[in-house]
Amino acid sequence: MIIIGLLIIAIGAFFQSSCYVPINKIKAWSWESYWIVQGVFAWLIFPFLGALLAVPEGHSLTELFSNADSFSLWMTILFGVLWGVGGLTFGLSMRYLGVALGQSIALGTCAGLGTIMGPVLLNIFFPELNALSSLTFAVILGVVVTLLGIAIIGIAGSMKSASLSEEEKKAAVKDFNFPKGLAIALLAGFMSGCFNVGLEFGKEINFPETDAMFKTLPATFLVTLGGFLTNAIYCFYQNSKNKTWSDYKMGSVWGNNLVFCCLAGALWYSQFFGLSLGKGFLTESPTLMTLAFCILQALNVVFSNVWGIILKEWKGCSKKTIVVLLIGLAILIISTFLPQLI
Repeated sequence: MIIIGLLIIAIGAFFQSSCYVPINKIKAWSWESYWIVQGVFAWLIFPFLGALLAVPEGHSLTELFSNADSFSLWMTILFGVLWGVGGLTFGLSMRYLGVALGQSIALGTCAGLGTIMGPVLLNIFFPELNALSSLTFAVILGVVVTLLGIAIIGIAGSMKSASLSEEEKKAAVKDFNFPKGLAIALLAGFMSGCFNVGLEFGKEINFPETDAMFKTLPATFLVTLGGFLTNAIYCFYQNSKNKTWSDYKMGSVWGNNLVFCCLAGALWYSQFFGLSLGKGFLTESPTLMTLAFCILQALNVVFSNVWGIILKEWKGCSKKTIVVLLIGLAILIISTFLPQLI
């Protein structure tokens, strides 16, 4: 059962890591225009449909949310708003570092902080839940090993930056800037970790009779709703600042762009849909239940680097740099099942 759960999470991670591929097929629109349109699918439509799976016959989401503890509900949305900041800077990290390195650093930071911050903040607001008890030695070790793998990939990125000429860097990633990209990626990772904190606050927002595989989907919808608000405000501001409202009037590209925005949104959401389904098979292992978010992000990093290799972002690097990269990826893969061996 545990292997099935991890496999489902891995499939979701692979789909998420592929979500930027269809974005490259979007035509004529500015970044802010296609970002918010794909966000309608990624953060509203698909999470809403997913949340409906957690509603037993004869009940409704309105009933669930109206009867939920108001503090937990609003904290779930609030951390979604904060996560939205991470989502915005996440895109910038890939602009300056590329898909592979940008996702590696941002998601690695997100994995570690997201796993630790949830129980810590829950303990502050709800000490009676004894949330800190979930941070066992095995969990901490899993986080540390994950961060070690990310750090090694970061070293590979630094080696890449030092070894390539400016022309080679631009050929791989148009706006490559390692110092700037690193700072943005770390900020993105810190804020993105708020997603798991939101899930922790909202983990009791479900119907008792809901299947374990679907229990976190209502909370996921609340978190992505908060993130959508952040992104919408920023994107509409950019539409006004850059005078790109006209993007939405381009009737000739709407069909193409809507299809690829929908596909990108579905691929992105699949990571958290897979996380919910996968955790339904991990209930016998409290350690893996706590580490599930960290495992998801580690696998996201692995698959994003696979895409980075496919997209030739590491082209021109020395064999030593590639070896360091592969060592980092191997450590991340090990981190997904190491805690279960303890």
